[in-house]
Amino acid sequence: MNLFIESLKAVLFGVVEGITEWLPISSTGHMILLDEFVRLQMSDAFKEMFNVVIQLGAILAVVLLYFPKLWPFQKGDRQGGLVSWLRMDTVSLWIKVVVAILPSALIGIPFDDWMDAHLHTAPVVAAMLVVYGAAFIAIERRQKPHRRAKVRDVGQIDMRMALMIGLFQVLSLVPGTSRSGATILGGVLMGCSRAAASEFSFFLAIPTMAGASLLKVLKFGLSFTGAELLILMIGCATAFVVSVVAIKTFISYIKKNSFTAFGWYRIVLGALVAVYFLLK
Repeated sequence: MNLFIESLKAVLFGVVEGITEWLPISSTGHMILLDEFVRLQMSDAFKEMFNVVIQLGAILAVVLLYFPKLWPFQKGDRQGGLVSWLRMDTVSLWIKVVVAILPSALIGIPFDDWMDAHLHTAPVVAAMLVVYGAAFIAIERRQKPHRRAKVRDVGQIDMRMALMIGLFQVLSLVPGTSRSGATILGGVLMGCSRAAASEFSFFLAIPTMAGASLLKVLKFGLSFTGAELLILMIGCATAFVVSVVAIKTFISYIKKNSFTAFGWYRIVLGALVAVYFLLK
C-alpha cells in the first residue's frame, strides 16, 4: 500500500464529503459513485466506517461558523442562579434540535445493520436522487414568488415544527435521499425560509452525525493501525476545511436563488448512477 497515494484519496473523499454533506444532493450517492472510481486500499469494514466518520470534520465546520448561536452559556452572576448563566433562547433551540432528532434515532439505531445490508445499493440511491430532485423542483414551482415565509429565523421554529422537520429527517435514512435535502424540504413545507430551514438542518446534523459516527466507530472497534488513523484524520481535516467554504457559499446562494438547480442536478446524477450500474 502506497500511503501517499492513499492520503491523496482521503483528501478527495474529504472534498466530496465537505461539499455534498451540506448541499441537498446526497453525500451518500456521491460517495458510492466516487468509490467506484477511487478505491481506498483498506478493508471494507474500515471504508464503511471512514465514509461516516469523516462527517465529524464537516460537523466541526458548523460548530465553528455558528458558535455564537450554538453556545448556551453566558456570563452570569452568583446570586442569579443557574438560569443567569444560560442563554435561554439557545437552550430552547437545543431542546428543539433534540426533539427533531428523536424520530430518526428511534428508527435508525435499531435498523442500522439492516439498512446497510439492504438499502445501500445503486438502484435505491439512483431512485432517491431522482425522486427528491423532482420534489425540489415541484415545491419551488408551487411557491409564490412574492410570498414571505412565516419563519425567517431558526429561533422562530416551534416544537411542533421541529418535530415535523425531524420526521422528514427519517426519510434520509434511505441512502440517496440526502439528510440536508430531506430536512430542508420539510422546513420549507412547514413555512420556513430557505435560509432558516438550511440553518436548522445544519444544527440537526451535529448530534445526528456525531451519533452515527460513534456508532460506526464502536462497530469497527478502536484498534486502528497507524495508516488507518492517518487516513481518517486527513479525511476529517479536509472535510472540515471544505465544509466551511461550502456552507458559506450555499447560504449566500439560497438567499438569492431557489433549490431548482439542485433538483435538476439530482435528477441528472440519479440517471447517470442508474445507467452506470446497469452497464457495469
